[in-house]
Amino acid sequence: MTNKFFAMLGMAMRAGKVSSGEFIVKKSIKSGRARLVIIASDASDNTKKSIINSCDFYKVKNITASTMEEIGSCIGKAPRAVVAIEDNNFAKAVMEKSIS
Repeated sequence: MTNKFFAMLGMAMRAGKVSSGEFIVKKSIKSGRARLVIIASDASDNTKKSIINSCDFYKVKNITASTMEEIGSCIGKAPRAVVAIEDNNFAKAVMEKSIS
């Protein structure tokens, strides 16, 4: 992942458009607020499967990126396995940065 990816994720967090942690992210997916879910590459297999199944069922885009440590530090929290971006513009920008 590029520094721009982490910068954009941090910016979304400061704007209040990010939820983190498995339980809160699942709630965000089910309520329709989540626009993009980012799953840490070192998250447990059960967590990955559970989140991906929820994303598929509710038709929410998801990507696997980085580590729990890096994701947590860029949003200013402890290591996180999953985060959800709840804004279309931030989700689009983070997707673009994850590809480049």
